[in-house]
Amino acid sequence: MVNELGERSASQIPAERALTLYLDKKELVTLMTLGAAPEWLALGFLRNQNLITSVDQIESITVDWSIGEGEVGEPGVAAVKSRLDADLTVPPSADRVVTTGCGQGSVFGDLMQHIDRIQLPPAQVTQAELYGLVNAIRLQETTYKSSGSVHACALFQGEEMLMFVEDVGRHNAVDTIAGWMWMHDVRGEDKVFYTTGRLTSEMVIKSAQMGVPVIVSRSGITQMGRDLAERLGLCAIGRATHKRFLCFSAPERLIWQPELNKSPS
Repeated sequence: MVNELGERSASQIPAERALTLYLDKKELVTLMTLGAAPEWLALGFLRNQNLITSVDQIESITVDWSIGEGEVGEPGVAAVKSRLDADLTVPPSADRVVTTGCGQGSVFGDLMQHIDRIQLPPAQVTQAELYGLVNAIRLQETTYKSSGSVHACALFQGEEMLMFVEDVGRHNAVDTIAGWMWMHDVRGEDKVFYTTGRLTSEMVIKSAQMGVPVIVSRSGITQMGRDLAERLGLCAIGRATHKRFLCFSAPERLIWQPELNKSPS
């Protein structure tokens, strides 16, 4: 690499890889990913697209990166096999690649059809816990700090970080966390979901699908994201850095502690 002074310098670059997802030998979609946890990504993608309703419907997930070795752009494969009694309806191939762009979009079905079925628990988070998790993200060693070009998502219980993942797109990161939660039977009612990406309608819906009633971002929110958060009673907090933030919806879920922002006398 050559920097702004014309000097050659070393720099780390994230390795983006293609992963084609199959369900019962039928091709669904190709995801562009860092590939850190492809099994959880595959499971979370199927869950968040409402293609499966229970982890018990899945018999196995097999990932093979060797198929694309040596060929730039050739994808690896994540083959998901359902149980014989799962009775899944597998849609036809989407014939598309979900790129590294931030707007993954819904591949199958209309997530809005399921929005009113979601009932979030009456959970709250304290302002001190909010500041604690933002600080935990600040201290976390990340690919972003060394190279940029990625998004991060994390799952918290109070100030404790339970799961942290980075990927080339924030949708892959949240799907990976959703898959991890399902595999480990982790419920979302007392959790907080954090993302470095903006709070779009899909990010709000995915958080709600995981049963997580509070979502935090260092970025902002879209109008539809805010409308959906209010409709769901989900607390959406954005522009969260250090001790600054904006609560866009459901402020009753935040236990306010304004004294934490007062300067010591």
